[in-house]
Amino acid sequence: MVRQSWDQFSLYLPVVLMGLLALGTWWLVRNAPAPLLPAIERTPGHQPDYFMKGFSVKSFDASGRLQSEVRGEVGRHYPDTDTLEIDKVHMRSVTPEGRVTVATADRALSNADGSEVQLFGNAIVTREPLPPKPGKPAEPRLEFRSEFLHAYTGTERVRSDKPVVLTRGNDRFTADGMDYDNLDQVMQLRGRVRGVLQPGNAK
Repeated sequence: MVRQSWDQFSLYLPVVLMGLLALGTWWLVRNAPAPLLPAIERTPGHQPDYFMKGFSVKSFDASGRLQSEVRGEVGRHYPDTDTLEIDKVHMRSVTPEGRVTVATADRALSNADGSEVQLFGNAIVTREPLPPKPGKPAEPRLEFRSEFLHAYTGTERVRSDKPVVLTRGNDRFTADGMDYDNLDQVMQLRGRVRGVLQPGNAK
């Protein structure tokens, strides 16, 4: 029963998460301002070449519909590693079907093309519920919580070596770590794995 419910659960969140992170960070890196000063002699070391404070970057489709938004208190770009670090990050994505996914964390770290995104501290990813549609049942609210989340968008993997809490509607799963491979449709929960299924949510 737990395995069946988990199979249903795992189909949704990781793909939406990876798309959200990749799209948001790619737009943020590409639209961030370039340094205004000409190239000068720099002191070697891991030092940012520009900052952004209280920023928000949005992307829209051809019809003007909002696709994603990335907000943060402070953003720092490090030229030596070509990475972007964001404090108090808030990411929001809306699919054409109206599905809303939100990701927040104390800190996010992304490489230049968004193929690897790490969320640190109070990482929460939520997919809001969807009402039933003709031929499709209602989809309950999904939530993923951990102190660390690492998404590999190119290979469609999401992993964490920290305790995780996964919630689907009123069902709840916990584990000491996880590794999800969307290409192979394999979810591995490590350590102490527990699941609580409520009546009506097992399907």
